[in-house]
This record gives sequence, structure tokens and C-alpha cells, in this order.
Amino acid sequence: SVQSMTNTSTSDAEATITQIKELARLGAEIVRVSIPDEDAAGALEQIVEESPVPLVADIHFRADLALRALEAGIHKLRLNPGNIRREEDIRTIASLASARRVPIRIGVNSGSVPGDLREKHGGVNRDSMWGAAERHVKLLEKHGFHDIVLSLKASDPMLTVDVNRLASELSPYPL
Repeated sequence: SVQSMTNTSTSDAEATITQIKELARLGAEIVRVSIPDEDAAGALEQIVEESPVPLVADIHFRADLALRALEAGIHKLRLNPGNIRREEDIRTIASLASARRVPIRIGVNSGSVPGDLREKHGGVNRDSMWGAAERHVKLLEKHGFHDIVLSLKASDPMLTVDVNRLASELSPYPL
């Protein structure tokens, strides 16, 4: 599938919808939108209604924004395990995502690997990145959620390849 991401302010529903439609016209089959605050979450329902393709809500730091995105009808969530880690938050998100049949993409970036995993594995490397993904997978599974997609990436292309090879060996979930 061809996926892209908008670079408009998601709170500007009209500009975001225009960009999504242009991306779809150019061949994008899935589009990710950033949900950094309440204004963006508030615009999401209109954006979802008018989008010609499925949308992924990119959530950072705030579990309440993931819940608002689910309530707005988002098609998929992207959570960063480096910044949404509280088990209670994961349980609540997993419960609503499950009820709405919305998959969750666990998006690990080399720049947001939790400190305890960097320390345990000697820095940012395939093991610390996989550790972040695995921790989040286990939390979701603990709460009965299994509709998971993994995304592991780094600014170093070879680290991206290496961690994805490891994930494909150790995980039943698609990359």
C-alpha cells in the first residue's frame, strides 16, 4: 500500500482535507494525520467524513487524544511507545480500539526509545528498539488486543533494516 502523511495543521480541516484528496489522487491509499492537540482532534471527525481513503491518527504523548480520534471514527491509530507508556492508558485505548475494530500501529523511532531500554541494551540499537516494540505489544496483548502493526525506523538506514529483520523473526505481527 502507498501511504503518505499530511503536512498541514490538522486543526485546519479544509486544508487537511484538500491535501488528503490530492494525495489520494496521486495514488496514496492510506494517509496519516498528526493529532498533537485538542484543536486537531476536534477537526478529525470532519476530516474522516470527507476523506476518500482510510486515515491513521498519529498520536504523541496524550492518550486522551487517541480516545478522541477513535470517537471521531479514525481507521487506525499510531502510538509511539516512547511517549505513551502508562498501562492504564494502553488498556483504555485497547478497549475502545477493540470495540471499534481499529488496528493499532506501534511506531518505534530511534529517537524515542525509552531510557531504561537504552541503558539495558547499551544505547539505541536493534535490541533497544525491539524492546520498546515488544513491551508495547505485550501490554496490548495483556489487554486482549491483537490487531497490531509494527513500524520500527531510525535515521540510520542499516539500523532500520536490522531492527525490522529482528522484528520479522520474533513477532507474528505485520511490519
